[in-house]
Amino acid sequence: MKTRVTEMLGIEIPIVQAPMGWIARSALASAVSNAGGLGIIETASGDLDAVKGEIRSMRDLTSKPWGVNIAQHFVRDPQALVDFVAENEVAFVTTSAGDPAVLVPRLKERGVTVFHVVPSLRGAEKAVAAGVDGIVVEGIEGGGFKNADGASSLVLVPEIVSRFDVPVIAAGGFVDGRSMAAALAMGADGVQMGTRMVASVESPIHENWKQAIVAAKETDTVVVNRRHRPAMRTLRTNLTSRLESEDAPAILRLEEMMKLYFEGDMESAVAMAGQVVGRIQSVEPVESILNSAWDDCLSILRELGARAD
Repeated sequence: MKTRVTEMLGIEIPIVQAPMGWIARSALASAVSNAGGLGIIETASGDLDAVKGEIRSMRDLTSKPWGVNIAQHFVRDPQALVDFVAENEVAFVTTSAGDPAVLVPRLKERGVTVFHVVPSLRGAEKAVAAGVDGIVVEGIEGGGFKNADGASSLVLVPEIVSRFDVPVIAAGGFVDGRSMAAALAMGADGVQMGTRMVASVESPIHENWKQAIVAAKETDTVVVNRRHRPAMRTLRTNLTSRLESEDAPAILRLEEMMKLYFEGDMESAVAMAGQVVGRIQSVEPVESILNSAWDDCLSILRELGARAD
């Protein structure tokens, strides 16, 4: 089965890996691409020297298609990154956390295929007006940075698909073949997976975070910073409970985040994760995650097609 995403991006499986800060580096991204999906290198960490090194490493780790996310709000010099991406012949970029009119035209001029991440219909309107090739539609149930007043993927995806004739990648709530089939049924051309990729063998974060995802229920996430910025969906911990009760901002401090990401201190910073944690039962290799999801998706679609007859 082909979709507009597989044809446009030259991938076999319409699964894109989310650009998670410090996590979406070459080890994980190359594993996704080698398995037939689309790996993405992140820039949200703001460590551009490291990010540039990861982009260079992708050439050695995979011959398959891959891309880069440019998180405008978190990058000190987005234009310099646009130049670096173009000079390194990166063919696909997602833009996020900013006005698409700023970078999309510049990337398009350099021959790059660009999708913009949107949390709302208004965001989709702005992205299409800026000339994007496609949209990543992100529902409130997903992990990471959120629009605190956002809608679910079940609402956003069909609404945006019905209004714009561009490929759509559905993000937020997609973890396996059944949820992937639902996204395609809603009119999406592919899905983006974040939390499922965090709990993968190739994910570089500490095992404590991975096992916390496996142990969590669907109710074990919370949106913090609702009255502050940026709002984030995270795992529910003692830290997030305190932040909620005190109505205190969750401040992202580098030293504390490194203790979480790479030392496994689950109370040092907020551990981002989506509501799909309740459906993740084990840490698995990326290849197994992608193949199982796609095989199950196709099986479910065929079964539904047979029932429709």
